[in-house]
Amino acid sequence: MRLLIKGGQVIDPANDLDQIMDLLIEDGLISRIGINIDENEVEVIEARDMLVCPGFIDMHVHLREPGFEYKEDIVTGTRAAAVGGFTTVCCMPNTQPVIDSAPVARFIREKAEKAGLVKVYPIGAISKGQAGQELSEVADLLAAGCVAISDDGKPVLKSNVMRNALEYTKMFGIPVLSHCEDMELSSEGQMHEGYYSTIYGLKGIPAAAEELMVARDLALAELTGGHIHICHLSTAGSLELVRQARKRGVSVSCEVTPHHLTLSDEILGDYDSDAKVNPPLRSVDHIQALIEGLQDGTIDCIATDHAPHHREAKDCEFQLAAMGISGLETAVAVIMDRLVHQGKLDVFDMVRLFTCGPADILGLEGGTLSIGARADLTIIDPQALRKVEPEKFQSKGKNTPFKGQVLKGWPFITIVNGKIVAREGSIVQGGQD
Repeated sequence: MRLLIKGGQVIDPANDLDQIMDLLIEDGLISRIGINIDENEVEVIEARDMLVCPGFIDMHVHLREPGFEYKEDIVTGTRAAAVGGFTTVCCMPNTQPVIDSAPVARFIREKAEKAGLVKVYPIGAISKGQAGQELSEVADLLAAGCVAISDDGKPVLKSNVMRNALEYTKMFGIPVLSHCEDMELSSEGQMHEGYYSTIYGLKGIPAAAEELMVARDLALAELTGGHIHICHLSTAGSLELVRQARKRGVSVSCEVTPHHLTLSDEILGDYDSDAKVNPPLRSVDHIQALIEGLQDGTIDCIATDHAPHHREAKDCEFQLAAMGISGLETAVAVIMDRLVHQGKLDVFDMVRLFTCGPADILGLEGGTLSIGARADLTIIDPQALRKVEPEKFQSKGKNTPFKGQVLKGWPFITIVNGKIVAREGSIVQGGQD
């Protein structure tokens, strides 16, 4: 398929490009970028007033398969990614069985390739069974296609295990993705500890529950020289710890989610469990600090922490409800509406946080529109208005606190390997309309 994308605002932070241009795709590769490209026998996509970007990458997704297919599976999860504007996702290991062996990693890769929509890279477990006791066979996991290791969903409580993980992965040049949570401080917590947890009568989770573990893992990364990546960073204190560690030369990166950037703990006053997430939604001062972290470059990427749940897990008493938000299909629109259109985040930086940011952390192919690169693209209509309707989600997870809200700025077309896989919220079967 030959595609000519005409007249869009081409934004490629990896090449410092931001210009109204045309882009030609041939044989699944980007073949030309220029002004007034005129080609015969091509399918033309009119992209005037659109943002033409490298394919967006989500480095933190829970696809749930194998073991929890009633919550999500690889097919539904990749369909959700495609309509959400993502061409690549990385799936976390808290499945059943855990991604702690090569056969499980290979199963995920093969299932994703059969689904034929977006690219999927598994994240292997740090420890066998995510039990936090013994390292997984990291070399085997990498050979089977894993791009990093993490026990996300569970913190690695033993410092010597985390130290060994950082030392071992340093040899392979991959990061350790850390879920930072002091389980004793967060035990039985329902929301952020602060003014609103007192008003609402819910047990709080203090910011220190995250910050203590961030401090420990940064110290271990400094000790070993390994690369630590802080998952779903949510507090001002954690951000400052990362900022100071980076000044000391520690190899550290971090991500933040759309919901932690745009929603505060105040919204839990109606006890809507769709807003119950771990780490919890924080107070407005933490949100402001995170936005400043985006602006000054301390935060390396935005990731959804897509955590779909079946209806029964959320439609129950707040204290019993599962934690997590289904985020793949709303992430881009939330960031566009709440940050870009509000003047809190430059569109160029937004694209960087979704493309070369995660690609650089994980050493992934993609995140660029360089000539000869694989033609993975995300085209965004910044003026598109659409209501969030969970019942129309491709994902099995309908758990979103953004339900019913009208957002401005949605993915228009998602292209993977030169084929259109999604258009205006719908899957394009067979790579064509």
